[in-house]
Amino acid sequence: MSAAMQLQTKISDAEWHARCELAALYRIVEHFGWTDLTNTHMSARVPGEPGHFLINNYGEMFDEITASSLIKMDMEGNVLSRGGNFNNAGFTIHSGVYKARPDANCVLHTHTRAGAGVSLLRRGLRPISQDSLHVIDDVVYHAYGVPATQEECEALGRTCANGSCVVLLNHGLLTLGETIHGAFMRLYMLERACELELIARQMDEPPVVIDDHVQRKAAERMKKMRSTEGYGLNEWQGLVRAVERKGADFRR
Repeated sequence: MSAAMQLQTKISDAEWHARCELAALYRIVEHFGWTDLTNTHMSARVPGEPGHFLINNYGEMFDEITASSLIKMDMEGNVLSRGGNFNNAGFTIHSGVYKARPDANCVLHTHTRAGAGVSLLRRGLRPISQDSLHVIDDVVYHAYGVPATQEECEALGRTCANGSCVVLLNHGLLTLGETIHGAFMRLYMLERACELELIARQMDEPPVVIDDHVQRKAAERMKKMRSTEGYGLNEWQGLVRAVERKGADFRR
């Protein structure tokens, strides 16, 4: 019997589904080139077990991650599945968010060039693109702290209480959501907004700022959209098909 089949017999159907979705997420992040070797991480809360979450086995490249290779942890840093390693800073980030946001079931963190570039600017994102209007009303900024400490865990939790799209200053990006596809959609739009922000800052003239009235209307619309179960679902399903067409074998 394969390791995946042995694992499936020991866990709930809901956890196995979450494992497959999270493994697909790692493949999609790799598909977009948002990886930083093995040094970023995405997690998902285990359905029905609010004190437990799934995260990558530290050391695996994102295109190696499968449903069964993900490790299960609790909020105290204990690994509940057999074997596997975790990144200490990753545990700090994800546990901090889950403790502060009971509504969060998925947390994504990246070090992309665009995201890390905007993170060097105190309040870097401006309402200058359609993409930025998807997230800017929900963007918060978090000061760089000492990694992998309890103080940083608590500080990040306080920041995330005020928004689900986080620019980690001097660091990168983080998003959270009630669903994996919803958290991913936030990250995609935040990344796009950061890319366009950096392009605009290379121009020889100031960008056009979107009218305040339009900003307010966009914020109202996006708040409603982000709160729905279907937010980002069509895009997510299409991307899962895309990585499967490329040969991604993550459901094992």
